[in-house]
Amino acid sequence: MKLVAQELTIAAPAHVIYELFTDPTAFGEWMAADATLEPVAGGTVRWTHANGDTVSGQYVELVPHHRIVFTYGWERTDVEIPPGSTTVTITLTPLDADTTHLRLEHDGLHDHAADAHTGGWHHYLTRLHRRAEGHDPGPDALASSRVPTPAELGGR
Repeated sequence: MKLVAQELTIAAPAHVIYELFTDPTAFGEWMAADATLEPVAGGTVRWTHANGDTVSGQYVELVPHHRIVFTYGWERTDVEIPPGSTTVTITLTPLDADTTHLRLEHDGLHDHAADAHTGGWHHYLTRLHRRAEGHDPGPDALASSRVPTPAELGGR
């Protein structure tokens, strides 16, 4: 298993970024418009991208404006990352009143899947960054791309 980790500094308060991960309307502005987010421990985390691929899991831990942990997986069985089988941890560290350091860790992915998710998280965190700083993230360049299967990634 491999850990995907990404970090960025965003010119926005932590509460704004926290909301972008926990409010379905705000989430839809940068990740996926079709989202069900119930931000309580055990609550549903589920979103469907424009291409029809759906992520699902549950919130494990929420510390408002500081930490979000949820399980994650794809409902498409051929992706071979079942719903809730991996874990995403987002840590928000305020640097000052208007600047936040974000660290995302995605744990439990096999090597090829980790490489693909590294690119996916980079893409969507760039969109989140733009939105958090008050800009339109623009059209989603991955909107029509399906999540690759292990065979497509060269893993089998």
